[in-house]
Amino acid sequence: MEGIPQDKKIILFDGVCNLCNSSVQYIIKRDRKDLFRFVSLQSELGQKIIKHLGISDRNIDSIVLYSPGRAYYYKSGAIIEIAKELPYFNWFTAFRFVPTSLRDVIYDFIAKNRYHWYGKQESCMIPTPELKGKFLE
Repeated sequence: MEGIPQDKKIILFDGVCNLCNSSVQYIIKRDRKDLFRFVSLQSELGQKIIKHLGISDRNIDSIVLYSPGRAYYYKSGAIIEIAKELPYFNWFTAFRFVPTSLRDVIYDFIAKNRYHWYGKQESCMIPTPELKGKFLE
């Protein structure tokens, strides 16, 4: 797909969700290998990527991890794949042995309640100049 770095893992996230934005900030601070780039699901590029992958909007609640030319993951699978690359969180990959259906029930419960628990912004986060290179437009 044009305009997407092929050597980075793309995290598509809910740009108005406070929990998601905090998670993005957390990942950026711990991305020592500079593996990740970020794009809001609400953005034009985010929607193009979702369409390119052939993912139905009803299957996307708040996170997708896309490794261009290789694979994509969503819901709990995306969380586990991201955690593999973060220091002190690679233990999280042990959850891959839990059936996906069970993991996703827990994920869906959190996703369904995230705005109620953590709040919602009026618009997508605007990265600071220092972080701008981490976000795709």
